[in-house]
Amino acid sequence: MKKSNYITRAGWERLDQELKFLWKDERPKITRSVSEAAAQGDRSENAEYIYGKKRLREIDRRVRFLIKRLDDLNIVYPEKQQEGKVFFGAWVTLINEDDQTKVYRLVGPDEWDVKQGDISIDSPMARALLGKRVDDEVVVQTPEGERVFDVVSISYS
Repeated sequence: MKKSNYITRAGWERLDQELKFLWKDERPKITRSVSEAAAQGDRSENAEYIYGKKRLREIDRRVRFLIKRLDDLNIVYPEKQQEGKVFFGAWVTLINEDDQTKVYRLVGPDEWDVKQGDISIDSPMARALLGKRVDDEVVVQTPEGERVFDVVSISYS
């Protein structure tokens, strides 16, 4: 499944910071350590050299991904006409059939973090929530079966 190209401003800034850190701090540091390890002679049994080269490949792969991904992403800002309905960037408070309260924020696929309540706009829960209003019922298919939630509140701040 293709990922959505939406992201919040804060999410975009986190990815941009990661890119800058990898390119300006981490990569030069690893490059220096690889050069120092290479100067010690036999590279075939030099663990520091081998690890450093592997780490450089990982950094380069992530840097290439971040450059391409940041270029493809669209930062979405909440608009006034969204108030009262669930769209990208909304904080949604739900109550399940066991009267347990859950709070989720719909974010881009590059920034989800379930522990913080951030779920991807591409997830089944987010897709079921899109366009809903307060007091609407949401039915979501989960691995444990069908779950029913009631929308209690919607916020964009």
